[in-house]
Amino acid sequence: MPEYIYRAIDDHGIMLKNKVQEKSKQNLVKKLKANGLTPIDVRQTSFGKSKKAKRPGHNKDISELVKLANENDRSTTARKRSAKERIAMKLTQTEKITTRDIIVFTQNFYLLKKAGFNNVHALSTLSKSCENFALQDILDEILTGVEAGDYMYTTMELYSDIFPYIYINLVKVGELSGSLEDSLKQAVEYMETSTELTKKIKKILIPNIAQFIFLLVVLVVGSLVLIPTIQNVFEQLGSTDQLPWYTMMFSHFLQQVQKVWYIPIIIIAAIIGAIYARIQTPEGRYKWDDFKYHMPIFGSLFFAIDFSRISKAMLLNLKNGMRIQEALEVSKNVVKNYVMLSIIESSINNIIIGKSWVEPFEQSGLPSAMVTEMLKIGMQTDLAEMMDKMVEYMDMDINVILQRIVTILPQILYSVVGILLIFVTLVVLVPCIQVYMGTFLFSAAGM
Repeated sequence: MPEYIYRAIDDHGIMLKNKVQEKSKQNLVKKLKANGLTPIDVRQTSFGKSKKAKRPGHNKDISELVKLANENDRSTTARKRSAKERIAMKLTQTEKITTRDIIVFTQNFYLLKKAGFNNVHALSTLSKSCENFALQDILDEILTGVEAGDYMYTTMELYSDIFPYIYINLVKVGELSGSLEDSLKQAVEYMETSTELTKKIKKILIPNIAQFIFLLVVLVVGSLVLIPTIQNVFEQLGSTDQLPWYTMMFSHFLQQVQKVWYIPIIIIAAIIGAIYARIQTPEGRYKWDDFKYHMPIFGSLFFAIDFSRISKAMLLNLKNGMRIQEALEVSKNVVKNYVMLSIIESSINNIIIGKSWVEPFEQSGLPSAMVTEMLKIGMQTDLAEMMDKMVEYMDMDINVILQRIVTILPQILYSVVGILLIFVTLVVLVPCIQVYMGTFLFSAAGM
């Protein structure tokens, strides 16, 4: 069992140091926290007999590691160190790791790998220069795993709330295929593209949603408060004028809903709960993922992005000498959509029985005829070269789809907001104008 040297602070701010055996660093950290201790530094000093036998190439001397841990223990400045560590501890608990932090880390990691750094050296350098304490702790944990002979992605999987699923699997593809540098480049592109797309969609949606909510509030409040008030004024003055029938009908409808407001809420909550429970089942998840590929406006974009990720991952694997079946097996984890995964599984089965792996993609009807033809030609010539061209084509296709969405989406939202505005005008503003004009006073005076 591996041995660790840890330093931790108790509730009274006293630093404790000890050497223990534990299955993993994660287990040790959890136990320390469960016992009221806040870990400041956890360093692995040995890997146990089983790990040594499995990793004969890992020849770090235990005494050197213990010496290194002792050198890092600044016991002579315990008071000053304790205060600094308390601040770092507080920041670690409250500081949030943003998407931008992950992008910057990945960009820097890519540059270091390009400069010829190995994973240990690159991670160590980035950990020391990281300004986000929470991310620094995670990088230290990834570094510990790499030094122990594990892949980076195995530790990243423990932090799936920090590293996106696609990001982790892009790193996995790079590590398994021996092309981590290219995978890091793709991971940066994925994060930046996702962030940019989110910003564009938010820029379109937020103002229109805000207008929609404002108009909806005006409609509801006006119908429940203003319309009955106007009607009471008419009755008190003895006017025979009546508000528009559609205004009275909508106001009466809202008044009835107000009396039993909990029933619509229960019905809506039940529908949402039933849909969510259905999606959690394999069949429901498959149908939901199929809907995402066929839904209006965004469906083609979702498929194009997933297919592009698969193609890029396969291209990395093929360039590193993998066979098509192995490339598909390794690459399939860069997407989560059940429909895409089922197509890939069918392709792998076709390879096993000697049939075309392109056929399931063609039969699904999701890729364009251009894409399937490029794959067929690639099978007859040089698949890696053809997939390289296809990736370029997919990137251009995604940009075209994005431009189309950015053009169409505002028009749809404007139409919805416009319809609601007309309804508000007819139901609420027309009666207000009628009161402002004062025509009801003539009938009240018997004229």
